[in-house]
Amino acid sequence: MRSFSSLLLAGLLAASVAPATAQTAPKADSLNIRKIYDEALLRGQSYDNLRYLCQRIGGRLSGSPQAAMAVQWGKLTMEKANCFDKVYLQECMVPHWVRGAKEKGQIVGNKGKRIPAAVCALGGSVATPGNKALRAGVVEVKSLAELKALPDAAVKGKFIFFNRPFNDALVEPGAAYGAAGDQRRSGPAEAGRRGAVGALVRSLTAAQDNNPHTGTTNYGDTPTRVPAAALSTLAADQLSQLLAGDPKLEFELQMSCETLPDEKSYSVIGEVRGTKYPDQIITVGGHLDSWDLAEGAHDDGTGVVQSIEALRLLKAAGLRPERTVRAVLFMNEENGTHGGMKYAEQAQQNRENHLAAIESDGGGFTPRGFNVESTPAVFQKVAAWKPLLAPYLAGQLTPGHAGTDIEPLTAAVHPTALFGYDCDSQRYFDIHHTTADTFDKVNKRELELGGAAMASLIYLLGKYGL
Repeated sequence: MRSFSSLLLAGLLAASVAPATAQTAPKADSLNIRKIYDEALLRGQSYDNLRYLCQRIGGRLSGSPQAAMAVQWGKLTMEKANCFDKVYLQECMVPHWVRGAKEKGQIVGNKGKRIPAAVCALGGSVATPGNKALRAGVVEVKSLAELKALPDAAVKGKFIFFNRPFNDALVEPGAAYGAAGDQRRSGPAEAGRRGAVGALVRSLTAAQDNNPHTGTTNYGDTPTRVPAAALSTLAADQLSQLLAGDPKLEFELQMSCETLPDEKSYSVIGEVRGTKYPDQIITVGGHLDSWDLAEGAHDDGTGVVQSIEALRLLKAAGLRPERTVRAVLFMNEENGTHGGMKYAEQAQQNRENHLAAIESDGGGFTPRGFNVESTPAVFQKVAAWKPLLAPYLAGQLTPGHAGTDIEPLTAAVHPTALFGYDCDSQRYFDIHHTTADTFDKVNKRELELGGAAMASLIYLLGKYGL
């Protein structure tokens, strides 16, 4: 019979090598996540990286010289972070649309009185004929269905004015953006099909100001492409009010935008190879391109720097992922998604096993958590991590859309789950796609907290899988 002391020693040795139990694992995870946040809040690098991207490079629409500069910046910044096993570029062809001279818009009364209206061209729009002023009457509608119901005679030769505002009763501004977005995406094409000479679209925002919001419009296969411009909300309200008193007033628009041949560009990829399951891949990313009106700070400079920072935070905290993680700076989300599609295409060709993908493209505001696209069973497993994320304001896990750039992975390689970083979006659409999307609108602590939230999710995915 073994002595009590030998039995005690054997028990202690067994405990020292036993795998972590359900009780001990969360404590270790909690401590590791605390390390991530300490590094982010005390020594975070996202804010300084964002300052350079915004203020030294600025707006970086696909195909532009600034977009090419951003690619080189992204590669160099990843290399300097010293946390990736390899950094490389992934080629993709992207559209090259240029805005041209500053757009001009005026409301013209029946006595010739002119009132300036704040306008900007929608991305992909054609110019006004000969780059000269185009003047015509205006027909106001609130929906594509309302336009469809109008007789041809009421539409032909006119500007169609799409004036459906945000639904401010919706708590989430993103839902209001989605509900109003068809008039920008498809309205100009429908106007052209009906014989209109142009389209004026109310900016997709609840903000009452004179900052027009750009964004992509899609002509599709319509044979007649008409100039398409966004009106600021104040200009839209004024035009609507004046139309009510004088249905015969006219609008004058001048734009010189054009679409040039596609350009070769690149997404930037940094990879950390997993220690135990290197063939299982986790992607985290944001889009490197932005609209040309401002610096592309919240859309999506914040997501770019957070994706790089998430991997740096893990290394600084001494946490090597057990699964392979790639940080991807996607090119061309705003007007084509060619970077995201190319990444998915290459993953499919290489027969890669993609466990999960995370995208940050909703601004760099205070964290809430993550939107999750997965089966109910997988969602329940992810939901068990809420207590670990909740102390850092990132515990809200909700079924919902994850992101545009990672969406093509679904059909290509069927990842187990997609995650969209979710932050407080109440202010996001005030500046989205406008001249106001600048570095000074970003709060350092909010930005760094977001990167830490993403790093924490990567840590949990890397350790436990799905």
